[in-house]
Amino acid sequence: MRVRCECPFVRYIESISMIRYLLLQNKQGKTRLSKWYIPVEYEEQSRLVNEIHKLVSTRDAKVTNFIEFSTYKLITRRYAGLFFTVAVDINDNELLTLETIHFLVETLDMYFKSVCEMDIIYNFYKVYEIMDNYIVAGEVLDVNKIAIIERIKELEKLN
Repeated sequence: MRVRCECPFVRYIESISMIRYLLLQNKQGKTRLSKWYIPVEYEEQSRLVNEIHKLVSTRDAKVTNFIEFSTYKLITRRYAGLFFTVAVDINDNELLTLETIHFLVETLDMYFKSVCEMDIIYNFYKVYEIMDNYIVAGEVLDVNKIAIIERIKELEKLN
């Protein structure tokens, strides 16, 4: 069940086209990364994560990467042993969302020099930082990999 808020800003956010959440799971069902752009209670998040993993991991590689799920769509892509899943509005462009996933993977690959699951596990804060430079409030903000990596490296210099 979604948390309902009577705030006009939240109703506006729910009405525009956006990414609802992004999940990164391995083959065994462990969630390596999750980013929620809509308010969802913790119990509901856990239920959704388990249900989505069952759907995504059992799909044949020859079927489509698009799944109609509840009142929105799941766009999924598998890289090695990791499943990237993005939930978007039903009317959103599936191919654009697939490209969004691919861009994220390419940016992580550029930053980590051939990213793997262990990089994501031990440097999750860097992955979130990269994602926050790329996606803000469920909307894609910047699609320049080099600029994103340079901003992250500048922040590293400050520490």
